[in-house]
Amino acid sequence: MAASPSVVPVVVTAAVGPVLSASSDFSNLREIKKQLLLIAGLTRERGLLHSSKWSAELAFSLPALPLAELQPPPPITEEDAQDMDAYTLAKAYFDVKEYDRAAHFLHGCNSKKAYFLYMYSRYLSGEKKKDDETVDSLGPLEKGQVKNEALRELRVELSKKHQARELDGFGLYLYGVVLRKLDLVKEAIDVFVEATHVLPLHWGAWLELCNLITDKEMLKFLSLPDTWMKEFFLAHIYTELQLIEEALQKYQNLIDVGFSKSSYIVSQIAVAYHNIRDIDKALSIFNELRKQDPYRIENMDTFSNLLYVRSMKSELSYLAHNLCEIDKYRVETCCVIGNYYSLRSQHEKAALYFQRALKLNPRYLGAWTLMGHEYMEMKNTSAAIQAYRHAIEVNKRDYRAWYGLGQTYEILKMPFYCLYYYRRAHQLRPNDSRMLVALGECYEKLNQLVEAKKCYWRAYAVGDVEKMALVKLAKLHEQLTESEQAAQCYIKYIQDIYSCGEIVEHLEESTAFRYLAQYYFKCKLWDEASTCAQKCCAFNDTREEGKALLRQILQLRNQGETPSTEMPTPFFLPASLSANNTPTRRVSPLNLSSVTP
Repeated sequence: MAASPSVVPVVVTAAVGPVLSASSDFSNLREIKKQLLLIAGLTRERGLLHSSKWSAELAFSLPALPLAELQPPPPITEEDAQDMDAYTLAKAYFDVKEYDRAAHFLHGCNSKKAYFLYMYSRYLSGEKKKDDETVDSLGPLEKGQVKNEALRELRVELSKKHQARELDGFGLYLYGVVLRKLDLVKEAIDVFVEATHVLPLHWGAWLELCNLITDKEMLKFLSLPDTWMKEFFLAHIYTELQLIEEALQKYQNLIDVGFSKSSYIVSQIAVAYHNIRDIDKALSIFNELRKQDPYRIENMDTFSNLLYVRSMKSELSYLAHNLCEIDKYRVETCCVIGNYYSLRSQHEKAALYFQRALKLNPRYLGAWTLMGHEYMEMKNTSAAIQAYRHAIEVNKRDYRAWYGLGQTYEILKMPFYCLYYYRRAHQLRPNDSRMLVALGECYEKLNQLVEAKKCYWRAYAVGDVEKMALVKLAKLHEQLTESEQAAQCYIKYIQDIYSCGEIVEHLEESTAFRYLAQYYFKCKLWDEASTCAQKCCAFNDTREEGKALLRQILQLRNQGETPSTEMPTPFFLPASLSANNTPTRRVSPLNLSSVTP
């Protein structure tokens, strides 16, 4: 990580504390710890509890400061002193979620801290009322039917303050949140970028900005402050954008400079490995994290997804019981229990727990997606579509929701819709072979066979997870009576499944051997045909055909039929797809020419 001498001044305003400076390197970890402890206090005073927790956890991962270096509390200004009684009372009401009451007693306060809490209380009051209205109607409500009525008023007031340059870093953050909620994305991004310049130590502003960035190109055009916080932001946004190699490199750099004890970084690394389906590595890191921080609930739903994929029932059951003992009314706990019931094929119960998670937090992305999966299992396609659409409203980068919608419309036999959603999933996950195979199947149904071939080739090129791309490509060549190409694909498929060293039942193995046996037989290559026919005898569905072919070969040999000495013109796969080196490099999304809705 390159060190830079440049420093961005962070004006917290006189009402909050002294001028801070967030340097662009990690050479002075003691100074960084002081900044983290200070911002943890400032965010806590304003009710920004998640940002406060994040800063405190990060500060805890750094060595303790000696008494002489501990930061004194920020000085109190005249405005603070005048508003102290009202602020203290309102903060007590705020902490017990009596937001309207808190706002009432803060009305007319002039200090920056009291004004922020006044506006933030009004915002949260509106959000709470909106959630109360939506809590019992998870299905039929369309986006925009239930709104936070306070947003427009807040926007008008904050806009006036913004134009008069009277908003500090926290005020800018809240203004950005209001703009985002009103779907004014471009304005929100500008305000969040301004907030990171004014107060780069506030993690909440970076996180909100992260939620609005849709691709790497958009990230390049942002003018972000040159501060050490930017490294945490980049690592996080790379993970969100599925740029996992860059994300892991950033997190490794942060560990190297001194944050090796940070549970946040460890959990983010585990999530990154989960995103690239390196399940063993992700499970190992999550298990270590559980030992280090046994009462942690954040990201445990991701951990449960991994246990679910591996069908580790006892481990998932233990995790669900453990989280229930810690806090049964957390969204992550409900999702873990939902996954447990789903693994036991109790899909109604699983859906019930995902609904419970959404009653606790209607904007929790994972629960919407998982609930969509459960409705799919229950063959309730309309409810599944609704759940996936909600997930996309929360986060348009959720490839699982786009993929789920594609699967749902595939069941409904609506191939053009299905194609659109699979393409969106592929754009978000260009390295995921599952998206490409799904796209290929869709193009096949639409009889766009050239595009289908492209998809199956690319699925193999990026590392075929399910080992199905070559089989589907071979069948496509069969359909087009391109026997040599089909044979080459089946040969490559057989080589792949035998070279991976895993003892796994591959359903299409018998199909491959049957086709190759017939292909070699037609080419009069008796030895090869005989070998493949013998392999056919090992499978129930091809045993009789294998025996019949062996009898035919024996009969022809007895009649003195000579084997062919001429091999048919071989069909060579591209060099990049050699059997010994299946590439898994990152590729850009496919440029498919077909017009889709």
